[in-house]
Amino acid sequence: MLQEMIGTTARLVVITALAAPLSFTQQTSLQPPPYRGVAVHVDGIYVTPVPGLPFTAIVEIESAQVLADGSNNAKKTIANIARDFQGRIYNERRQLVSSSYSGTPKLVSFHIYDPVTRLNTFLNPATHVARQVIRPMPNPELTEVVSASENEPRVGEQDLGTEMMEKVLVHGTRKSRTVPGNATGTGKPIMITDEYWYSDELRLNMLVKHEDPRTGQQTVTVTRVNRSEPKPATFEIPGDYKVADETPERQRTSD
Repeated sequence: MLQEMIGTTARLVVITALAAPLSFTQQTSLQPPPYRGVAVHVDGIYVTPVPGLPFTAIVEIESAQVLADGSNNAKKTIANIARDFQGRIYNERRQLVSSSYSGTPKLVSFHIYDPVTRLNTFLNPATHVARQVIRPMPNPELTEVVSASENEPRVGEQDLGTEMMEKVLVHGTRKSRTVPGNATGTGKPIMITDEYWYSDELRLNMLVKHEDPRTGQQTVTVTRVNRSEPKPATFEIPGDYKVADETPERQRTSD
């Protein structure tokens, strides 16, 4: 019964993640948002759109989940990321494949964002459609009210010190959350652990680890960092793509 409940929870997480659109730059902060690990689809690295810090890199993503029959479901993929001197960012999402797969995973979607124009471009290689929408200006008068409840996880934080990764200094933090049994779907409390290794120099999480007994382990690592200016074509829409402007009319007139 417990295995069935865990499996149901994992499937719900997977469905939610697959249904969610790309949203790499929907945050207003230049600090990367918390990483959310899932059973099958694993988020990549949030690239902060800050000027003056150009680079290109490859993100390596690994996911491992113990299934109900005791077997291990190991997946992996990669993603190219980039940021130019203007602060424009490029990020892509590729298909998760078996850990034994030796080819290049299929490109599922990619995303370009210009912080000057606030223009988000979401590109779909399957349809050759580039959806464009201008991100609205944040309203400083709006504040988020967070209320505590008995179902919310209890959070503990541990400083892991500093290390060198890809020739940059990174600072590590481990956050642990105990989720009460009445909120886990299993009837028992569980411990969720997230580990972040952040580079203040690059404004980037260089390594993220996520562990949840319901959905397994996920690791996201930034590798092959090149501090040179990316090619301009990286931030351009391919000529064979159809552009669809999805910015609401009221937003255009208000900007």
